[in-house]
Amino acid sequence: MQIVHLDHHADFKAWQTQARTLCAARIVPAQVRFVPPDRGEAAFDFGTTDQANSERTVIASKDFIDRAERVVCHNDPSRYDRLYRILWRLQDQPSLMRNSVDDDVRWIIEADKAVQRDRHKMHAFVRFRKVGEDAAGREQFMAWFEPSHFIVELATPFFTRRFPNMDWAIITPYRSAIWTGDALRFDSGGRKEDVPAEDVVEEQWKTYFASIFNPSRLKVSAMKAEMPVKYWNNLPEASLIPSLIQGAKDRERALMRSVNHAPNPIAEKATYQPDVIDEDLSPTDISALWQQVEGCRRCPLWNGATQGIAGVGPSNARIMIIGEQPGDKEDLAGQPFIGPAGQLLDQALTEAGLSRDQAYVTNAVKHFKYEVRSQRRIHKNPTASEVKACNVWLEREIELVKPEIVICLGGSAARAVNGRPIKVGENRGHVLTRPDGLNFFITTHPAYVLRVQRHEDRPAAYPDLVSDLQQVAQLLAA
Repeated sequence: MQIVHLDHHADFKAWQTQARTLCAARIVPAQVRFVPPDRGEAAFDFGTTDQANSERTVIASKDFIDRAERVVCHNDPSRYDRLYRILWRLQDQPSLMRNSVDDDVRWIIEADKAVQRDRHKMHAFVRFRKVGEDAAGREQFMAWFEPSHFIVELATPFFTRRFPNMDWAIITPYRSAIWTGDALRFDSGGRKEDVPAEDVVEEQWKTYFASIFNPSRLKVSAMKAEMPVKYWNNLPEASLIPSLIQGAKDRERALMRSVNHAPNPIAEKATYQPDVIDEDLSPTDISALWQQVEGCRRCPLWNGATQGIAGVGPSNARIMIIGEQPGDKEDLAGQPFIGPAGQLLDQALTEAGLSRDQAYVTNAVKHFKYEVRSQRRIHKNPTASEVKACNVWLEREIELVKPEIVICLGGSAARAVNGRPIKVGENRGHVLTRPDGLNFFITTHPAYVLRVQRHEDRPAAYPDLVSDLQQVAQLLAA
C-alpha cells in the first residue's frame, strides 16, 4: 500500500505531483491512500508496493484538472483517493468526464458545485471589523468566518482585489489568510475570540440594512436558502432579521398607503417615434450600425419602445456577450445591461477573471418588449419571429467585431446565434461551433439567477454562472 501524507487540507500541487508519479508507475487506486490532515487516520505507512511496472505517459483532460483543483477543497476525507481513481480511469477512458451519469463523474461535478457555492458564500458573508491603523495611517481589519469546506486559499484572492488598500486578516478554524498590501500569505487557523465582536461602523451598517429591507419582497424560506442560518452569528445585520420579519406585514401596508398612484406616462405608451429611415442592412462600421438599429422597423416592437439599442464595447473585442433584449432601465438609458441583471453580470465577470470593458455586449432583440402592470413596464419574452427579425443586426455585429468566442446568456440569445432552438440546460458550459466557424458558449441569463425561486436551484445558480464564465476565461488564456 502506498501512503501519501499531505501537509495541507487543500494541497492540490502535492497531490498532482504524487498522483502523476503513481499513475505513471501503474499503481492501481486500490493500492494508494492519500492522507490529508482532516482524514483522521494514524500517520503510519503500510509498506511500499513494487513499482517495477513499465511507466506510461499520464493524460488528463483540462476539465478534470480544473475541477480537481477546486474539489481538493471539499470536506470529503476521501476526496484525494477518488480524484486519483478518476485520473486512473482517464488513462483508458479519455472522454470519461463527458459521461454525466457515471458515479465518479457525478461526484466530482457535485463536489465542485458545493465548493464553488461555499466560495460564493464566503465572498458574500465575510464581515470585517476594524482593529486599528498602522503608523502610516493604513487601516487594519479582521474577520471571522466558518466555511463548510477548505476554501481559504481558493476564496481569499478575491478580497485582495476588492480591498487592496487596507491590511486585513480572515481567520477560520483551520486556516488564516493575511494581506498586507503586497502579498497574501496563509497561516494556521484561529478562534472566533481572536476577532473583535464589533466595531463603530456596524451600527451604521445595521441602519442601512434596515432601511433597504423590503417587506413586500420577503420570502423567509428563500432568504434562508440564500443566506443560511449558519452564517447569521457572524453577520451584524442578522440580529435585526427576526424583528424585521415580525414587522414585515405592517411595513408592507404602510408602504402601500404611501405609494403615489399617479399614472406613469412612459408606462402607458412610449411616444418616441423617430422618422423612418432607409434601412441599410450592411453598415460598414459599428457607429453606422448603431444609427440603423435606432431606426429599425423590421418588427412591431419599435412602436412601444423608447429607442433601438445596439451593443457597446470595443469593435475588436475578443468576447461578445449576447443577452435577450433591453429591459426598462436599458430602454430609457439607451445602453444594454445597466440594470440589476447587468450589475450581476459585471460581478460574475469580475469573479471569473474577465472584464466587461474588454467585451462587446449586446442583445438578440434590440427593442424593449413589455406589458404594463400596475403602472410598470414588465419584461415580456420576445417571439421567435421577433428574434428572427433582429437577427440581421446581430449577425452584422458579429461580422464587424469578429469575436473569438460568443457568450449566449439564456435561450433567446442561444437561439439567435444557433439559428434554431437549443436547450440551455443540456448545452451550457460547452463550446459549440457553427458551420461558419463561430465559437459560441451558452450559460444562464443573469436575470434568471436573480429571479429563480426554487430552493434547490437558488444556491447553485450564481456559482454556476461564474463557473461557466471562468471556463471562457481559461479558453482565452490558453
